[in-house]
Amino acid sequence: MYLISRLFLFLTKSPDQLAKERADAYLAEATDLYDLEFRMRKLDQETNARPSWMSQHYG
Repeated sequence: MYLISRLFLFLTKSPDQLAKERADAYLAEATDLYDLEFRMRKLDQETNARPSWMSQHYG
């Protein structure tokens, strides 16, 4: 039953929620402040490297 409920939760999450959870987990693995800053910069660069039409900004 646990596996079915986990699968249901996974399938009902939006791509944005999944990406945020992945990023949070990645940042949580930082070993020190410098590693955290490096990981934050890396995520920012990946986010800014997307074409503008892939952006989620409305308005």
